[in-house]
Amino acid sequence: MPRIPFNELKAEFKRVLMKKGCDEAKADLSAQLMTETSCDGVYSHGVNRFPRVVEYIDKGYIDLKAQPEKTESFGAFERWNGNLGLGNVNAKLAMDRAIELAREFGIGGVAMGNTNHWLRGGSYGWQAAEAGCVGICWTNTQPNMPAWGAKDRRIGNNPLILAVPREGGHVVVDIAMAQFSYGQMENKAMRGELLPVPGGYDEHGELSCDPKEISKTWRVLPIGYWKGSALAIVMDLVASVLAGGRSTYAIGKLGSDEYSLSQMYIAIDAKRIAGEDYLAAAINEVLDNLHDSVPVDPAQPVRYPGENSLAIRNANLANGIPVDDKVWEKIKSF
Repeated sequence: MPRIPFNELKAEFKRVLMKKGCDEAKADLSAQLMTETSCDGVYSHGVNRFPRVVEYIDKGYIDLKAQPEKTESFGAFERWNGNLGLGNVNAKLAMDRAIELAREFGIGGVAMGNTNHWLRGGSYGWQAAEAGCVGICWTNTQPNMPAWGAKDRRIGNNPLILAVPREGGHVVVDIAMAQFSYGQMENKAMRGELLPVPGGYDEHGELSCDPKEISKTWRVLPIGYWKGSALAIVMDLVASVLAGGRSTYAIGKLGSDEYSLSQMYIAIDAKRIAGEDYLAAAINEVLDNLHDSVPVDPAQPVRYPGENSLAIRNANLANGIPVDDKVWEKIKSF
């Protein structure tokens, strides 16, 4: 498995996007976000996802010329149409706008409909935290998970991101409503690995750690069982209603591919509301207490959400980003 320097990987993403007709500024931003995602170790939503981005461009689901537009404004809340533009570029703009609104009102919200897969949702949590804001965002998806008690997939695994700003390392949680995202399972299957805990059901209706068997049934396990299922349903409703966009049900009616999604972006100006001193003291008090936990495995210290990303990022910046041979060859062939 080759290790590709950050700038080389970004250059390949940018080259392909421009070859497909994307303007340089937009291609550079999209490539930067995908490379940062890969550098942080989220390969499933970075380099490994890029061939599907190209596929969706070729199919016309992603319009490289499109510009998102504001359709309605309600003070601190705005509704936007993504016009099927590049998902990560639309998402960056939406969180930028939520942060601007938070600077004015203390809190800002943007609901965006008719947009595309945002790749790593955590990117926009980090973005808010870098601006000194609490960030909350989520997206709906195609129907890719059964509701609790069902066998057939009718709800989405709808990723949720929450971020808290902190000097020395932001606290960021990025979770799908399934125990494992499909991207994570694809990564494990590609490497011939099993999941650390059961992630869904096989064709015999038995809980399984084998990502290949789970992918055959689409019966992924929601986090918290019925709780994750309920949360996924409500998140879908909130995003689609406020964005005036498609629900998971309506996205499913488009076919087997995933596009024209509905998303929510919320920023809260935490530094201004809490004050920098109190914000830092309150967060560090909690994290210091967390770090004092007695670990089950002494070799595996207890970490806060997002802490491990910093270590992976630094290692990949120093040594290059690991990329699967087949994926790298496919990207270079575009």
